[in-house]
Amino acid sequence: MIYAGIDVAKDKHDCFLCNSNGEVLFDAFTFPNNMQGFEELYQRIKSVSEDLSKVKVGLEATGHYSYNLLGFLLDKGLATYIINPLHTNLYRKSLTLRKTKTDKVDAHTIAMMLMSDVNLKSYSNTLYHNEELKSLTRYRFDKVQERAKLKQSVARLVNILFPELEKIVPTLHMKSVYTLLSEFPSAHHIADAHLTRLVNLLYEASKGRYNRDIAIRFRDAARNSIGSVMPAKSLELKHTIKLISELDTEIREVEDAIKSIMDEINSPILSIPGISYRMGAMIIAEIGDFDKFSSPDKILAYAGLSPSTYQSGQMQNCYSHMEKRGSRYLRYALFNATKFVCNWDSSFGEYLSKKRNEGKHYNVAVSHAAKKLVRLIYHLEKTGQFYKSF
Repeated sequence: MIYAGIDVAKDKHDCFLCNSNGEVLFDAFTFPNNMQGFEELYQRIKSVSEDLSKVKVGLEATGHYSYNLLGFLLDKGLATYIINPLHTNLYRKSLTLRKTKTDKVDAHTIAMMLMSDVNLKSYSNTLYHNEELKSLTRYRFDKVQERAKLKQSVARLVNILFPELEKIVPTLHMKSVYTLLSEFPSAHHIADAHLTRLVNLLYEASKGRYNRDIAIRFRDAARNSIGSVMPAKSLELKHTIKLISELDTEIREVEDAIKSIMDEINSPILSIPGISYRMGAMIIAEIGDFDKFSSPDKILAYAGLSPSTYQSGQMQNCYSHMEKRGSRYLRYALFNATKFVCNWDSSFGEYLSKKRNEGKHYNVAVSHAAKKLVRLIYHLEKTGQFYKSF
């Protein structure tokens, strides 16, 4: 076997090549992060082994910096392994007591890890093409978080400019309220607005739900409001609402792209009551290839949902907290999807109630239900079966 360890960086990469006998075939060399450099790497690998099935290539998980090189290696048919930097760091420390860390040393360490066969699984084309879905779900997650912060700003500004508004409407974050505040961004503006314009604006924005009486109620509340007259805050409110509207459009576009991919995948996860396209896509995207996990417990550990363990001699921890060391996106998706599944599926709802009756906190009970959900998802994805509720 031939082992190639590659330390990935932004502008260049370092590679170390050896065989299963420990013989150095190419001492650590540097090649640029471009097509010429990739071809140079490929030619060096081919020069030491015509049979590419006997070559293993290892890369550290360095985010987007390794993505282009990874795609090139997979297209060439090379078995490629993505290694957690924490593992390489611990492995390097286990080899020597010296505090030596360079790119060339890291490349050598990765090759040694491949040679030692430390339970690594190669990166598949399924995982590589799954990156598109992962990019979309993470992008949507970030956009939703950004929108949530802007909505907090709207609530803050309304509390300054027209605090009475919150008591009139069910929620500030609805189209009719945003339309009103976009044109009349303070109690002062609403109080001076022409009643006919106010009635027509609210009627159209609410699709007929808000009539003339509601418009008069808005205007009366504005005329008796304690809200401040601050043009700067009013301008900020108008711009914030405009940004939220733009984000809504972007999020819808992303969700349409996610739905298109999920329809193509036709994953059994969507047959589970309570799991939507959004949460199902995030779970599928973050887990990726289910074949790389030998059991549902491995997925739990990857999500950081498994309990931490500490035992030494006669001492053992009594309160095992969640590890929270894995994918925060997967942990978020599983935890929130579980809440919906418990509401929509009777067996999960009963299981949650059982844990609550045992005296467990709601979040702890949900984490137990999440483990049950992971076992179900793992079974469905491995067998290709669709969920049938009993």
